[in-house]
Amino acid sequence: MTIMHWHYPTEITVGENTSQQLPDYCLSLGMQNPLIVTDPNLAETDLLSTLIQFCVQRGLTVSVFSEYSGNPTGAQIELGIKVCLKGQHDGVIAIGGGSSIDTGKAIALVARQQHKLWDFEDLGDNWKKANNADILPIIALPTTAGTGSEVGRASVITDDTAKVKKIIFHPDMMPKQVILDPLLTASLPPHLTAATGMDALSHNMEAFCSSSYHPMAESIALEGIRLCKLYLPITYVDGSNLQARTQMLIASTMGATAFQKGLGAMHAIAHTLGARYNHHHGLLNAILMPYVLCANQHYLKEKMQRLGRYLDLEQPDFMGVLDWVIQLRQTLSIPHTLADIGIDNRDIKLIATMSLQDAAATSNPIHLSAIQYEEIVQHAINGTLDL
Repeated sequence: MTIMHWHYPTEITVGENTSQQLPDYCLSLGMQNPLIVTDPNLAETDLLSTLIQFCVQRGLTVSVFSEYSGNPTGAQIELGIKVCLKGQHDGVIAIGGGSSIDTGKAIALVARQQHKLWDFEDLGDNWKKANNADILPIIALPTTAGTGSEVGRASVITDDTAKVKKIIFHPDMMPKQVILDPLLTASLPPHLTAATGMDALSHNMEAFCSSSYHPMAESIALEGIRLCKLYLPITYVDGSNLQARTQMLIASTMGATAFQKGLGAMHAIAHTLGARYNHHHGLLNAILMPYVLCANQHYLKEKMQRLGRYLDLEQPDFMGVLDWVIQLRQTLSIPHTLADIGIDNRDIKLIATMSLQDAAATSNPIHLSAIQYEEIVQHAINGTLDL
């Protein structure tokens, strides 16, 4: 019998105003001097000022690092590590979207290690190089409902020399405490609500479709898809609806919990395109979703029937699910093609080869060749569905 290893997330607090408990969680984890990692836009907001004030009032000393991009690079992580060491910080508070949390987790992992960032790329047993006692504790407060990085054991970081995204992994990169406060997402503009929400859907969808055996993760993915169907359109139209915002935060954490079962070609291509063209990861997944579903359709017949019934679709089969995805994208004003965001086929062979080599490709429902990846990208550029 095959031996499996299944891992589930960390401590999660959910609800309005739960971010006010941040100082308590810092103190419980032994943080007296945490480094706040947040993106440049959030760094200038009243939201961050309020969270800092909560911490200072409880006697904590904090500094802020925000010098990184939406697709954080190795060089930016190294800069954050220097800030962390110079300030003698004893923990990391990651506040923001996936880029902020991935950056915070990478800094916390590597700052006190003898090894460098790329030594912890998710290859073989690289993670065992780390001295576990030197990994800084992490608290994560997502301000978007998309990546679910707050419940992940990895960070996706761009190697700016090779122009490729690499996965940095260690089991103890998982934040010790996650705070899901919908008030932190209420000001997210509609276009980012749409892109990040589709990212959450893509995680749940690819995990559900993956051929790997993990019935618990598959069940979580199924419910995560349902939550996206119900609440993503609401948050897009009415960002002040805190119930819907809360449910999307939960759907996001469910997606990242579920994708330990695997991802697939959607993410393999999105990682490659994001590294080369610096486009938003969630938006790329949203555009690619129907084209990748079509490429996998012959394997997905039974799963799409099950999903269609669970979502109570009028046509509970592959075509019904595909139509729902396309209609949802239209509702959210997601572009239909890669060409709509300026990506053409000039690098298509390289994109196909790099996508095939991406770690996410290994758990696609069926093995796809470089030629098939090229065909998917071409369909996504042209807007043609291969049915």
